[in-house]
Amino acid sequence: MKSKKYTYIFNEGNAFMSNLLGGKGANLAEMTNLGIPVPPGFTITTEACNNYYENDMRFSRDIIEQVDEMMIKLERKTGKKFGSMDNPLFVSVRSGARVSMPGIMDTILNLGLNDETVEGLHRLSNDEKFAYDSYRRFIQTYSEVVMGMEKERFESIFNEVKDDKKVKYDDQLTAEDLKGIVNKYKDLYRIETKNDFPQNPREQLFKAISAIFKSWNNERTVSYRRLNNIPEKWGTAVNIQLMVFGNMGKDSGTGVAFTRNPITGENSLFGEYLVNAQGEDVVSGIRTPSAISKLKEQLPECYNQFIRISRKLEEHYGDMQDLEFTIEQGKLYFLQTRDGKRTSQAALKIAADLINEAIITKEEALTRVDKDKLESLLCLGTRYKRLNGIDFKLKELTI
Repeated sequence: MKSKKYTYIFNEGNAFMSNLLGGKGANLAEMTNLGIPVPPGFTITTEACNNYYENDMRFSRDIIEQVDEMMIKLERKTGKKFGSMDNPLFVSVRSGARVSMPGIMDTILNLGLNDETVEGLHRLSNDEKFAYDSYRRFIQTYSEVVMGMEKERFESIFNEVKDDKKVKYDDQLTAEDLKGIVNKYKDLYRIETKNDFPQNPREQLFKAISAIFKSWNNERTVSYRRLNNIPEKWGTAVNIQLMVFGNMGKDSGTGVAFTRNPITGENSLFGEYLVNAQGEDVVSGIRTPSAISKLKEQLPECYNQFIRISRKLEEHYGDMQDLEFTIEQGKLYFLQTRDGKRTSQAALKIAADLINEAIITKEEALTRVDKDKLESLLCLGTRYKRLNGIDFKLKELTI
């Protein structure tokens, strides 16, 4: 009997498979097939999540075998080896439900780092500080997401070292400082869990996947699902993806951006990014991000490529997009695209502009504007509004 398919390489999927691949996985697949620069990877399906719960929160043999097979394929595609000291493969592990659940589900970056592969990363990058910065980040997020340890315990250690070294910003710490932090983090892990921090990358991977599946039913997620009428049976997919590092120096960074201004609807990039940063740094408040327009000065080639790809994604999806991206040593990668949330005012302007730009029809535009929100924008007693030559009549809205 042929086993069910629980894993899909990105180019095997498409945007219409969100029920199976989750929203993030479906869009990663779609972008890959469009030729957008997406780090290679694969998706573990929402059906695998349901199978995990049906199997008393254990992985079935089919899931284990298929994940192992996909990791071998990823090694071949990248030329890297999971757990190797010479050319190590590192991955991110991200959740991806059918619908966007911002700030709810978990992410683990830099998976595959251990006491040996961190030295491999050091040699490959010729940057010891970067390697140990990545390792300390991984230990912390793995401990939080997989083991349920408190974030504050790690932040306390980190801030104590910064205070002791009399530095204000994270990137002012030296490689030796970061090595010391790694050791302190591993000591804390040992005290809290009664075990050493796991050194086997495959063990790290399956425990991370398990943690993402378990997060579908944690208190935070259950509350969010209840408030937003998201059925438990939907489950979450998991996306395993080659790590690209935004913390590799001044020609690297990470950020989020909208292809149009979500507040006003203006047709210009809107967002922010941080140089030499990773993951949650952009929204952490530790450093002040730069406006996305600043990228034109710092990395003009990346900025121009960003503009071209933003336009391509808008034309393909027929809507303003919300993007997550990372730049690794001057090379731009996209990690997520989805229809962007916007104000009522912006929704009206964006819809009108997309019609004028021949990206969507007027009939499509009318389905994009919430009738109740639109009515609040109109003058009392007015039954339609004309914007950029487009009439938006309330009686025609059928949402």
